Amino acid sequence: MTTLITGASSGIGEAIALACAARGDHLFICGRNAERLSAVADACRKLGATVQEQVLDVTDEDATRRWLQECDAAAPLDRVFSNAGVSTGVENEANSRRTFAINVGGCVNTVLPTIELFRKRKPTDGGPIPGHPQIVITASIAGYGPLKACPAYSATKSCVKTWGLSLRGMLAPEGIRVSVVCPGFVRSRLTDGNTCPMPFFMEADKAAKIILRRADKNIGVIAFPWPMRLATWWLSTLPYRLNELINLLLPKKVI
Repeated sequence: MTTLITGASSGIGEAIALACAARGDHLFICGRNAERLSAVADACRKLGATVQEQVLDVTDEDATRRWLQECDAAAPLDRVFSNAGVSTGVENEANSRRTFAINVGGCVNTVLPTIELFRKRKPTDGGPIPGHPQIVITASIAGYGPLKACPAYSATKSCVKTWGLSLRGMLAPEGIRVSVVCPGFVRSRLTDGNTCPMPFFMEADKAAKIILRRADKNIGVIAFPWPMRLATWWLSTLPYRLNELINLLLPKKVI
């Protein structure tokens, strides 16, 4: 399998890259930090994988499209992980705009060119694309919000979650699969800076195994751990006034 992963220099992206390398995938990975990305690529090669890395800012629409096209030309892509993302930290204007630019804009810049590449493989008779190529979008349990502790992050992850699941329905008849990942607290550079309680905390390698296993089964929403999914889903179904009252009881984020 040929797999492309954005945001592969740490956290879930790094863990997915290592798990895919262990399975023998041909890997294309990108990230913004050259040193960390190179270390991940080297670790994947030690597992026997063919890896090509690219320092890339996914908010650059043209550069991201060009990289995706180059990767697909080198080895047709079977699965694309739109995984690059950031947390907000202090909810000021600069950080909030950065969160939207990367978490939403970066996802859009990755997914739309991927759909275009996959659609070029359509049979002349108009049937479904052979091989069922797949897009996997990393959202978050926080996307079931609203959450007062992380407004920008919660909103961006809600956006890509809804968009991904809508795309899943739209693209299914064409033979393009879409899955959305909604993890809870997983070890990463994002959670390393958290000061709030992190129930059901999970190591990244365990999360990667769950993601790959369920993506292989074409599961639409890959949300875990289940107690957090249940709690956040329940919170999202409440009338807003009740949701607001419960949010008042949640711990504040300390920066």
